[in-house]
Amino acid sequence: MKAAARPPFRARLRALLRPPRTLSVTKTGRTYLVVTLGVGLGALNTGNNLLYLLLGLLLSMVVVSGVLSERCLRDLTVRRVGADAAFAREPFAYRWAVSRKAGHGFALTLSEDLSPLVGTGRLGYLPAGKELVVRADLAAPHRGPVRLSGVRVTTTWPLGLFAKTRVFSLEGTLLVYPRRGYACREPGQAETGPRGESGSPRHQDGTGDVAGLKELAPGEDARRIHWKKSAAAGRLLKVEREREERRIWKLALAPGLTGDALERQCEEVAAQAHQLLGAGHEVGLQLPDHMLRPAAGAGQERRILQALAWVGFEDVDAITKQEAA
Repeated sequence: MKAAARPPFRARLRALLRPPRTLSVTKTGRTYLVVTLGVGLGALNTGNNLLYLLLGLLLSMVVVSGVLSERCLRDLTVRRVGADAAFAREPFAYRWAVSRKAGHGFALTLSEDLSPLVGTGRLGYLPAGKELVVRADLAAPHRGPVRLSGVRVTTTWPLGLFAKTRVFSLEGTLLVYPRRGYACREPGQAETGPRGESGSPRHQDGTGDVAGLKELAPGEDARRIHWKKSAAAGRLLKVEREREERRIWKLALAPGLTGDALERQCEEVAAQAHQLLGAGHEVGLQLPDHMLRPAAGAGQERRILQALAWVGFEDVDAITKQEAA
Protein backbone atom coordinates (compact mmCIF):
# COMPACT_ATOMS: atom_id res chain seq x y z
CA MET A 1 0.00 0.00 0.00
CA LYS A 2 1.08 3.54 -0.71
CA ALA A 3 0.89 6.51 1.58
CA ALA A 4 -2.42 8.26 1.16
CA ALA A 5 -2.89 11.78 -0.13
CA ARG A 6 -4.24 14.32 2.31
CA PRO A 7 -8.05 13.97 2.54
CA PRO A 8 -10.26 16.91 1.52
CA PHE A 9 -11.45 19.50 4.01
CA ARG A 10 -14.97 18.03 4.36
CA ALA A 11 -13.59 14.60 5.18
CA ARG A 12 -11.24 16.04 7.81
CA LEU A 13 -14.08 18.10 9.33
CA ARG A 14 -16.37 15.08 9.42
CA ALA A 15 -13.67 13.02 11.13
CA LEU A 16 -13.09 15.84 13.64
CA LEU A 17 -16.77 16.13 14.57
CA ARG A 18 -17.34 12.40 14.76
CA PRO A 19 -18.03 11.14 18.31
CA PRO A 20 -15.40 8.79 19.78
CA ARG A 21 -17.98 5.98 19.95
CA THR A 22 -21.14 5.19 18.04
CA LEU A 23 -23.92 2.92 19.27
CA SER A 24 -26.57 1.05 17.34
CA VAL A 25 -29.29 -1.34 18.46
CA THR A 26 -29.24 -4.91 17.18
CA LYS A 27 -32.32 -6.95 16.29
CA THR A 28 -32.13 -8.71 19.64
CA GLY A 29 -31.68 -5.35 21.35
CA ARG A 30 -34.84 -3.95 19.78
CA THR A 31 -36.84 -6.88 21.11
CA TYR A 32 -35.25 -6.40 24.52
CA LEU A 33 -36.14 -2.70 24.59
CA VAL A 34 -39.74 -3.41 23.58
CA VAL A 35 -40.05 -5.93 26.42
CA THR A 36 -38.46 -3.46 28.84
CA LEU A 37 -40.90 -0.75 27.76
CA GLY A 38 -43.82 -3.14 28.21
CA VAL A 39 -42.68 -4.08 31.70
CA GLY A 40 -42.29 -0.38 32.56
CA LEU A 41 -45.83 0.43 31.38
CA GLY A 42 -47.17 -2.52 33.31
CA ALA A 43 -45.40 -1.40 36.48
CA LEU A 44 -46.82 2.13 36.18
CA ASN A 45 -50.38 0.95 35.60
CA THR A 46 -50.50 -1.74 38.29
CA GLY A 47 -48.04 -0.51 40.89
CA ASN A 48 -46.74 -4.06 41.31
CA ASN A 49 -43.43 -4.07 43.19
CA LEU A 50 -42.30 -7.24 41.41
CA LEU A 51 -42.67 -5.50 38.04
CA TYR A 52 -40.65 -2.55 39.36
CA LEU A 53 -37.94 -4.98 40.46
CA LEU A 54 -37.95 -6.68 37.04
CA LEU A 55 -37.83 -3.29 35.32
CA GLY A 56 -34.80 -2.31 37.40
CA LEU A 57 -33.10 -5.58 36.45
CA LEU A 58 -33.73 -5.04 32.74
CA LEU A 59 -32.45 -1.46 32.86
CA SER A 60 -29.37 -2.49 34.82
CA MET A 61 -28.49 -5.02 32.12
CA VAL A 62 -28.48 -2.14 29.61
CA VAL A 63 -25.99 -0.26 31.80
CA VAL A 64 -23.84 -3.36 32.28
CA SER A 65 -23.83 -3.97 28.52
CA GLY A 66 -22.60 -0.42 27.88
CA VAL A 67 -19.82 -0.62 30.48
CA LEU A 68 -18.50 -4.01 29.32
CA SER A 69 -18.58 -3.09 25.64
CA GLU A 70 -16.60 0.07 26.41
CA ARG A 71 -13.98 -1.98 28.26
CA CYS A 72 -13.79 -4.22 25.19
CA LEU A 73 -12.88 -1.33 22.88
CA ARG A 74 -10.56 0.49 25.28
CA ASP A 75 -6.75 0.07 25.02
CA LEU A 76 -7.01 -1.52 21.59
CA THR A 77 -4.22 -1.13 19.03
CA VAL A 78 -4.98 -1.76 15.35
CA ARG A 79 -2.68 -1.77 12.35
CA ARG A 80 -3.19 -2.78 8.74
CA VAL A 81 -1.39 -5.82 7.38
CA GLY A 82 -3.03 -5.35 3.99
CA ALA A 83 -3.50 -7.69 1.04
CA ASP A 84 -1.04 -9.58 -1.14
CA ALA A 85 -3.04 -8.64 -4.24
CA ALA A 86 -6.47 -7.06 -4.67
CA PHE A 87 -8.44 -7.53 -7.90
CA ALA A 88 -11.61 -5.66 -8.74
CA ARG A 89 -15.00 -7.34 -8.34
CA GLU A 90 -13.70 -10.51 -6.74
CA PRO A 91 -12.96 -11.45 -3.11
CA PHE A 92 -9.39 -11.01 -1.89
CA ALA A 93 -7.78 -11.73 1.47
CA TYR A 94 -7.23 -8.67 3.65
CA ARG A 95 -5.75 -8.60 7.15
CA TRP A 96 -5.55 -6.41 10.24
CA ALA A 97 -3.42 -6.95 13.34
CA VAL A 98 -5.16 -6.29 16.67
CA SER A 99 -3.68 -6.22 20.17
CA ARG A 100 -4.33 -4.76 23.61
CA LYS A 101 -2.10 -4.09 26.59
CA ALA A 102 -4.46 -5.23 29.36
CA GLY A 103 -7.83 -6.88 29.69
CA HIS A 104 -9.61 -9.03 27.16
CA GLY A 105 -11.63 -8.36 24.03
CA PHE A 106 -14.63 -10.33 22.82
CA ALA A 107 -16.81 -10.48 19.70
CA LEU A 108 -14.83 -7.96 17.63
CA THR A 109 -15.75 -7.13 14.05
CA LEU A 110 -13.30 -5.18 11.85
CA SER A 111 -13.93 -3.34 8.58
CA GLU A 112 -12.62 -0.35 6.61
CA ASP A 113 -14.38 2.90 7.51
CA LEU A 114 -15.81 5.22 4.80
CA SER A 115 -14.48 2.95 2.06
CA PRO A 116 -16.06 1.18 -0.94
CA LEU A 117 -14.46 -2.07 0.23
CA VAL A 118 -17.14 -4.59 1.19
CA GLY A 119 -16.56 -7.25 3.83
CA THR A 120 -15.73 -7.72 7.50
CA GLY A 121 -13.35 -9.75 9.64
CA ARG A 122 -14.35 -11.30 12.95
CA LEU A 123 -12.43 -12.14 16.10
CA GLY A 124 -14.09 -14.03 18.93
CA TYR A 125 -11.51 -13.55 21.68
CA LEU A 126 -8.50 -11.26 22.07
CA PRO A 127 -6.21 -11.99 25.03
CA ALA A 128 -4.11 -9.35 26.73
CA GLY A 129 -0.55 -8.74 25.54
CA LYS A 130 -0.90 -10.77 22.32
CA GLU A 131 -1.28 -9.54 18.75
CA LEU A 132 -3.68 -11.50 16.56
CA VAL A 133 -4.19 -11.20 12.82
CA VAL A 134 -7.80 -10.91 11.65
CA ARG A 135 -8.53 -12.06 8.10
CA ALA A 136 -11.43 -10.90 5.97
CA ASP A 137 -12.59 -11.52 2.41
CA LEU A 138 -13.11 -8.05 0.98
CA ALA A 139 -14.27 -6.97 -2.46
CA ALA A 140 -13.64 -3.75 -4.38
CA PRO A 141 -16.19 -2.51 -6.94
CA HIS A 142 -13.67 -1.01 -9.36
CA ARG A 143 -10.01 -0.80 -10.36
CA GLY A 144 -7.67 1.89 -9.11
CA PRO A 145 -6.44 3.42 -5.85
CA VAL A 146 -8.88 3.19 -2.93
CA ARG A 147 -8.43 5.75 -0.17
CA LEU A 148 -8.44 4.27 3.33
CA SER A 149 -9.21 6.64 6.20
CA GLY A 150 -9.65 4.40 9.20
CA VAL A 151 -10.46 0.97 10.61
CA ARG A 152 -13.86 0.40 12.20
CA VAL A 153 -13.94 -1.96 15.21
CA THR A 154 -17.37 -3.06 16.49
CA THR A 155 -18.33 -5.28 19.41
CA THR A 156 -21.67 -6.68 20.54
CA TRP A 157 -20.28 -7.97 23.81
CA PRO A 158 -21.68 -9.04 26.23
CA LEU A 159 -25.38 -9.63 25.46
CA GLY A 160 -25.65 -8.75 21.77
CA LEU A 161 -28.16 -5.99 22.52
CA PHE A 162 -26.09 -3.09 21.20
CA ALA A 163 -23.26 -2.75 18.69
CA LYS A 164 -20.67 -0.26 19.90
CA THR A 165 -18.18 1.00 17.33
CA ARG A 166 -14.84 2.74 17.58
CA VAL A 167 -12.99 4.10 14.53
CA PHE A 168 -9.18 4.08 14.50
CA SER A 169 -7.77 6.77 12.21
CA LEU A 170 -5.31 5.04 9.85
CA GLU A 171 -4.80 6.68 6.47
CA GLY A 172 -3.55 4.74 3.49
CA THR A 173 -4.24 3.71 -0.09
CA LEU A 174 -5.03 0.25 -1.42
CA LEU A 175 -4.23 -0.30 -5.09
CA VAL A 176 -6.85 -2.51 -6.75
CA TYR A 177 -5.76 -4.34 -9.90
CA PRO A 178 -8.00 -4.87 -12.95
CA ARG A 179 -10.45 -7.74 -12.74
CA ARG A 180 -8.99 -11.07 -13.79
CA GLY A 181 -10.55 -12.71 -16.82
CA TYR A 182 -9.84 -14.29 -20.18
CA ALA A 183 -8.25 -12.52 -23.11
CA CYS A 184 -10.70 -12.32 -26.01
CA ARG A 185 -8.08 -11.09 -28.49
CA GLU A 186 -4.69 -12.33 -29.54
CA PRO A 187 -1.75 -10.23 -28.29
CA GLY A 188 -0.41 -9.82 -31.81
CA GLN A 189 2.94 -10.75 -33.25
CA ALA A 190 6.06 -10.96 -31.12
CA GLU A 191 8.83 -8.49 -31.87
CA THR A 192 11.48 -11.21 -31.60
CA GLY A 193 10.71 -14.65 -32.96
CA PRO A 194 12.22 -17.99 -31.93
CA ARG A 195 15.97 -18.22 -32.54
CA GLY A 196 15.98 -21.89 -33.44
CA GLU A 197 13.86 -24.24 -35.51
CA SER A 198 12.18 -27.24 -33.95
CA GLY A 199 14.48 -30.24 -33.80
CA SER A 200 17.72 -28.27 -34.18
CA PRO A 201 20.51 -30.01 -32.19
CA ARG A 202 21.90 -26.61 -31.20
CA HIS A 203 18.76 -25.82 -29.21
CA GLN A 204 18.26 -28.97 -27.17
CA ASP A 205 18.45 -29.68 -23.44
CA GLY A 206 15.67 -27.18 -22.72
CA THR A 207 12.14 -27.43 -21.35
CA GLY A 208 10.15 -27.85 -24.57
CA ASP A 209 8.98 -30.94 -26.43
CA VAL A 210 10.86 -34.24 -26.15
CA ALA A 211 13.59 -34.43 -28.81
CA GLY A 212 15.01 -37.87 -27.99
CA LEU A 213 17.03 -39.97 -25.58
CA LYS A 214 20.75 -39.84 -24.96
CA GLU A 215 23.11 -41.67 -22.63
CA LEU A 216 23.75 -39.78 -19.40
CA ALA A 217 27.26 -38.40 -19.24
CA PRO A 218 29.21 -38.08 -15.96
CA GLY A 219 28.31 -34.94 -14.04
CA GLU A 220 24.97 -34.35 -15.80
CA ASP A 221 21.70 -33.77 -14.00
CA ALA A 222 20.22 -37.07 -12.85
CA ARG A 223 16.72 -35.61 -12.76
CA ARG A 224 16.49 -35.98 -16.55
CA ILE A 225 16.91 -39.77 -16.42
CA HIS A 226 14.13 -41.76 -18.08
CA TRP A 227 14.01 -44.73 -15.70
CA LYS A 228 11.82 -47.05 -17.76
CA LYS A 229 13.92 -46.70 -20.91
CA SER A 230 17.11 -46.95 -18.85
CA ALA A 231 15.93 -50.21 -17.28
CA ALA A 232 15.07 -51.66 -20.70
CA ALA A 233 18.38 -50.55 -22.26
CA GLY A 234 20.57 -51.53 -19.33
CA ARG A 235 22.20 -48.09 -19.13
CA LEU A 236 21.24 -44.65 -17.92
CA LEU A 237 19.39 -42.64 -20.57
CA LYS A 238 18.39 -39.01 -20.19
CA VAL A 239 15.55 -37.16 -21.91
CA GLU A 240 16.56 -34.39 -24.30
CA ARG A 241 14.05 -31.60 -24.81
CA GLU A 242 13.95 -28.75 -27.27
CA ARG A 243 14.92 -25.38 -25.88
CA GLU A 244 12.11 -22.85 -26.00
CA GLU A 245 13.51 -19.42 -26.71
CA ARG A 246 11.75 -16.44 -25.20
CA ARG A 247 9.79 -14.08 -27.34
CA ILE A 248 9.15 -10.40 -26.66
CA TRP A 249 5.74 -8.77 -26.72
CA LYS A 250 4.98 -5.10 -26.20
CA LEU A 251 1.38 -4.58 -25.22
CA ALA A 252 -0.33 -1.19 -25.41
CA LEU A 253 -3.54 0.51 -24.36
CA ALA A 254 -5.67 2.10 -27.05
CA PRO A 255 -5.51 5.91 -26.67
CA GLY A 256 -8.49 8.05 -25.76
CA LEU A 257 -10.49 5.41 -23.89
CA THR A 258 -12.60 6.32 -20.86
CA GLY A 259 -15.21 4.72 -18.64
CA ASP A 260 -16.23 1.12 -19.27
CA ALA A 261 -14.17 0.92 -22.46
CA LEU A 262 -11.00 1.76 -20.53
CA GLU A 263 -11.87 -0.76 -17.82
CA ARG A 264 -12.39 -3.52 -20.37
CA GLN A 265 -9.16 -2.64 -22.16
CA CYS A 266 -7.19 -2.80 -18.92
CA GLU A 267 -8.70 -6.20 -18.13
CA GLU A 268 -7.87 -7.44 -21.63
CA VAL A 269 -4.23 -6.31 -21.45
CA ALA A 270 -3.85 -7.79 -17.96
CA ALA A 271 -5.16 -11.15 -19.18
CA GLN A 272 -2.81 -11.12 -22.19
CA ALA A 273 0.17 -10.28 -19.99
CA HIS A 274 -0.72 -13.08 -17.55
CA GLN A 275 -0.94 -15.59 -20.38
CA LEU A 276 2.32 -14.57 -22.04
CA LEU A 277 4.32 -14.30 -18.83
CA GLY A 278 3.00 -17.68 -17.71
CA ALA A 279 4.43 -19.16 -20.90
CA GLY A 280 7.87 -17.74 -20.04
CA HIS A 281 7.95 -14.86 -22.53
CA GLU A 282 9.01 -11.25 -21.97
CA VAL A 283 6.25 -8.64 -21.92
CA GLY A 284 6.40 -4.84 -21.95
CA LEU A 285 3.62 -2.27 -21.67
CA GLN A 286 3.22 1.00 -23.54
CA LEU A 287 1.25 3.60 -21.57
CA PRO A 288 0.28 7.13 -22.58
CA ASP A 289 2.93 8.76 -20.37
CA HIS A 290 5.63 6.10 -20.02
CA MET A 291 6.60 2.57 -20.96
CA LEU A 292 7.51 -0.54 -19.00
CA ARG A 293 10.51 -2.29 -20.47
CA PRO A 294 9.95 -5.93 -21.49
CA ALA A 295 10.84 -8.47 -18.81
CA ALA A 296 9.72 -11.87 -17.61
CA GLY A 297 8.57 -13.39 -14.36
CA ALA A 298 6.06 -12.76 -11.60
CA GLY A 299 7.67 -9.42 -10.71
CA GLN A 300 7.00 -8.08 -14.20
CA GLU A 301 3.36 -9.17 -14.00
CA ARG A 302 2.95 -7.26 -10.73
CA ARG A 303 4.53 -4.14 -12.28
CA ILE A 304 2.14 -4.38 -15.25
CA LEU A 305 -0.87 -4.78 -12.96
CA GLN A 306 0.20 -1.78 -10.89
CA ALA A 307 0.63 0.35 -14.01
CA LEU A 308 -2.79 -0.68 -15.32
CA ALA A 309 -4.39 0.05 -11.95
CA TRP A 310 -3.13 3.66 -12.06
CA VAL A 311 -4.32 4.34 -15.62
CA GLY A 312 -6.91 7.11 -15.41
CA PHE A 313 -5.84 8.06 -11.88
CA GLU A 314 -2.60 9.87 -12.74
CA ASP A 315 -3.66 13.03 -10.86
CA VAL A 316 -4.20 11.02 -7.69
CA ASP A 317 -0.84 9.34 -8.21
CA ALA A 318 0.94 12.69 -8.51
CA ILE A 319 -0.69 14.03 -5.33
CA THR A 320 0.17 10.81 -3.47
CA LYS A 321 3.82 10.97 -4.49
CA GLN A 322 4.03 14.65 -3.54
CA GLU A 323 2.54 13.98 -0.09
CA ALA A 324 4.83 11.01 0.44
CA ALA A 325 7.89 13.12 -0.40
